[in-house]
Amino acid sequence: MENQNNVTEFVFMGLWENKQLELLFFLLFLLCYLAVLMGNFIILLTITCSHLIEQPMYYFLCHLSLMDLCYTSTVVPRLIRDLDTARKNISYNSCMTQLFTAHLLAGVEIFILVSMALDRYVAIVKPLHYMVLMNRRRCNTLVFMAWGVGFWHSVTQLLMLLDLPFCGPNQIDHYIGDVKPLLKLVCKDIHAVSILVIANSGMVVVVIFLVLVVSYILILWNLRTYSSIGRRKALSTCSSHIMVVVLFFVPCIYTYVLPAGSENKDKEVSVFYTVIAPMLNPLIYTLRNMEMKIAMGKVWSKMAHSEFKSRG
Repeated sequence: MENQNNVTEFVFMGLWENKQLELLFFLLFLLCYLAVLMGNFIILLTITCSHLIEQPMYYFLCHLSLMDLCYTSTVVPRLIRDLDTARKNISYNSCMTQLFTAHLLAGVEIFILVSMALDRYVAIVKPLHYMVLMNRRRCNTLVFMAWGVGFWHSVTQLLMLLDLPFCGPNQIDHYIGDVKPLLKLVCKDIHAVSILVIANSGMVVVVIFLVLVVSYILILWNLRTYSSIGRRKALSTCSSHIMVVVLFFVPCIYTYVLPAGSENKDKEVSVFYTVIAPMLNPLIYTLRNMEMKIAMGKVWSKMAHSEFKSRG
């Protein structure tokens, strides 16, 4: 049977069918998105305008904030708009573009988190070789690798869907054009494709999460030789990374490990890694980091001084 695609647009069913609840969350998600923009912009400005950009940890944090900004902007503005409209439609091409972009940025973010864990591992386990192993050239290589792996992952996801027939209905039980809800609309057997999706997304996320957990266990084990002050400083940094990793990976694992046909809370859980985690990341990395607080104070005072001189 020849594959035919009779669907030119999809309609999102959204998070909830209750209109009053949608209006309440319209305001809530709008505030969350503004917090994402402001928090991550402050981190980007603080790091790029201070000496922190020279340190690998903050160099990676800068890229993480940029990914949070871009990834959230791919998903949340449409979610906010759809919460205030009766018909939540999206064209076939726009849906595929959103899927490709979201998976690209999420893939890059995952490997930026891996790079940050590697940086902390080298800093604590091999401190004498840290400056040699984590030089700027190697940091740039890790960032380029993150983009390469993210691009490969998103292209693979997109190619799997482009070859599938959508004959109707065209209602997506979600608020974004993601792989699993789209597979439910395919008018052919999706058993083989579901296994590929689990392998390409679910199992990869599980393996990376386990690698990160093992790396942080090794880091904590090596901290026993540190002084109490050094241990406290290292734990403060590592605990921030661990919180960010858990906030991002645990909902992703829940979403992508289960097969497409299963009934679960995918769209509700996905709010954690599309909205909540990008909003909390700046708070985690600033409120628990004295170095960031000091740098923020210096950058803002410098900007205020420059503004005062220009007016004077």
